[in-house]
Amino acid sequence: MIVRDSKHSEKSKAIIPEDLDDLFTLRRIIEINDNIITDTTRSIKQRSEFTRPDKGERVKIRILLRIETVKFDGTVDRIRIGGTILNSDNQLVPKGVHHSISIRADDMIILEKKQWKKIQSDILNNTGNNTVYLLISIDIQEAAIGIVTGTHVKILPNIYSGQSGKRFQGSRTINPNIENFFGEIVRGIKTVTSLHTQKQMLILFGPGETKRRFYNFLSNEINDKIIILDGIDVAGEDGIFVSLRSPSLKELLKNSKIGIVSALLDKLIYLIHKGDPKFAIGVNEVRDAVTNKSIDCLIYSNSILEKLDEDEFIDLLNSTQIIGGKIYGVDASTDIGLRVSSLGGIVGLLRYAIR
Repeated sequence: MIVRDSKHSEKSKAIIPEDLDDLFTLRRIIEINDNIITDTTRSIKQRSEFTRPDKGERVKIRILLRIETVKFDGTVDRIRIGGTILNSDNQLVPKGVHHSISIRADDMIILEKKQWKKIQSDILNNTGNNTVYLLISIDIQEAAIGIVTGTHVKILPNIYSGQSGKRFQGSRTINPNIENFFGEIVRGIKTVTSLHTQKQMLILFGPGETKRRFYNFLSNEINDKIIILDGIDVAGEDGIFVSLRSPSLKELLKNSKIGIVSALLDKLIYLIHKGDPKFAIGVNEVRDAVTNKSIDCLIYSNSILEKLDEDEFIDLLNSTQIIGGKIYGVDASTDIGLRVSSLGGIVGLLRYAIR
């Protein structure tokens, strides 16, 4: 998440959520009666004395909105905010009318509060800018790019070289269009890297020697750290999924957020098998652990909102923050997210047993 002081007022901050974790963070700090400045669209109807109003033209405007409602909108990939327009940059938009907006990843807002609470400042200060990992799974025929931000993984569609079939032994031409293929992959990488402000690391893998040829090509185009990972002999989107289960990639990502959460889940399973009660599974056990101030780490998947009221869930996270517990959110579509979802959508590691 990108957070900057805003020139709008001393009590406002410019915020850009960069992934799903950031949207949960933003949802935790937005309150009723806060003010928000953002770009949006609104239908403006032209009226005249002797004609009916037309259907209206939807135009882009910047508004100052007093927040009256806030919640995730069906899915958790956007926050829906409703309120009253206090001001706008278009004279045709009247003040005092109701308006609603959606905030998604990469949308910029300015959030203004009458008073920032300590927990809200702590939440923002602890977001940090973690490294973004780009996984490039490549062979002579296809390549795919996976983006790991926090605990979330996004995979771009396959890029194909046009190379088909097996080569006869002794053929000198591996692919006459190989540089075009490499160039298309680099354009895809640069599109991703331009969207993120964090430090970035590129990890190449796949069967054969194509990854090393691409490494030489990529080194002239990208200044970020590039690593070749051996032992993963599958390319394309399938290669990305295989890599996420690879011990060599897990070792490389052990200090990343996704690596830390994976290790915590492994520890949880170990405690269960060992019979050590220093863990909590499901909403009721986690809530009891927070109430008893024994929670050390709380891990949830976005599927938890299917079982728990949104406001109650936000209160649970903020209560965990107040007593010094660490909080990790995971995407239910990833392997670690599926593990958490299968355990009730929320789990915790405890400082001491409470049962």
